[in-house]
Amino acid sequence: MRYFAALLSTVLRSISVRFCLLVLLLYIPSLSIAHDIPSRVTVYAFVKPEGTQLTALLRVPMEAFGEISFPLRGPGYIRFSEAEFALNDAARVYITESMHFYENDVELTEKELQLTRVSLPSNRSFTSYEVAMANIQSPPLDDTTNLFWRQGVLDVLVTFPIQSDQSDFSIDPQLGTLSDQTTTVLRFLVPGGAERVFNYLGNPGLVELDPRWHQAALRFISMGFMHILEGIDHLLFLFCLVIPLRSMRRLIPVVTSFTIAHSITLIGSAFGVAPNALWFPPLIETLIAISIVYMAFENIIGAKLEHRWMVTFGFGLVHGFGFSFLFSDTLQFAGGHLFSSLLAFNVGVEIGQLAILILVIPLLNMLFKYFVRERIGTILLSALVAHSAWHWLFERGDQLSQFQFQLPVFDALFFAALMRWGMMLIVIIGALWGMYELFRRYALIQSFSEYGVAQKLKNR
Repeated sequence: MRYFAALLSTVLRSISVRFCLLVLLLYIPSLSIAHDIPSRVTVYAFVKPEGTQLTALLRVPMEAFGEISFPLRGPGYIRFSEAEFALNDAARVYITESMHFYENDVELTEKELQLTRVSLPSNRSFTSYEVAMANIQSPPLDDTTNLFWRQGVLDVLVTFPIQSDQSDFSIDPQLGTLSDQTTTVLRFLVPGGAERVFNYLGNPGLVELDPRWHQAALRFISMGFMHILEGIDHLLFLFCLVIPLRSMRRLIPVVTSFTIAHSITLIGSAFGVAPNALWFPPLIETLIAISIVYMAFENIIGAKLEHRWMVTFGFGLVHGFGFSFLFSDTLQFAGGHLFSSLLAFNVGVEIGQLAILILVIPLLNMLFKYFVRERIGTILLSALVAHSAWHWLFERGDQLSQFQFQLPVFDALFFAALMRWGMMLIVIIGALWGMYELFRRYALIQSFSEYGVAQKLKNR
């Protein structure tokens, strides 16, 4: 009997444990739903230094405050008369502790939460700093307002003591945890009256709010360098250029033409030459894939290397537009130094290209010298590159085919854009003529040099 009793007790315990686990598994999804992280949140912010005080005024959707228990009434309406403590708690936990301001590279640790106020989602006060300030200083909503807590927006006013409003200010915003995709639109009001607008996704790291020219230059050199290293399509195009040449002397015309070409279109795009149409980026990405396929097949069938710089120049114009897409997204970090940041970005790209050449050329020379014949190795490597680019070509071409192309409207804007394109065409033709003369003389110098070396060897 004791055996059966013990067995029965064990079975009952097993059933009860499994039942508890089942209940827990059924309960966990409800917890995750109750405190679900929103998929997308947009934060609006004004930052203004004035006198000895830095003011930060922010607006955050309340759906991001899933862990805060707000006083509610009815089906989930906010009880505004009792919500002050919870709103201040949400502001401290989610906002003020996640935004780090710096004055002359020293973090501002003293902060004071001045005001919080819930606004309706239809409120448009954040169109300007003055209107937003007047809104947060207005009386709070009363309990007769039926507003579900997840539909409201929370305005937060925080102040920091500073030494001077002429200091260098920066911010390390860490608001990316508010949602799966947090977009921040931040406006820095420069004491002189200018406004710097930043629009970034997630946590961008340390951002100089009104950078000096050297600060902007260093940031954009780093961006250009990292872009060329992370852009696989640009790397493969550069790899195709290197495979049949493999010496800096022979690569000088090709790399120079590529550099000049992408610099022309990159600079032109920064000054509004590139179309704003939605189909333009997919078109450029498709043309970049075509450039890689073409260069790879040219390597396979045998290229006329003395004229390769011309083909490289044409494709360099396309790649310059590709570089401009990243630059346009990061232009907000340039402050008032557009042209110097543009040049710095280009310098970063060139440094990245040079680093790749220094690394790849010795490896290719070693490969062709010790492991595989040059012609066979060129065909195999180019075929591998062409295989990847061929898939990109079809994928990007499929995306491009989803857009509808319409004839332009022949108005003043069209003719203004046509004039800009005409000016770029003149620059392109001038660059081609200059490079043709330069490389022709370069080839003559190389020929005389090789002839002189041959004569010396002959006379020995």
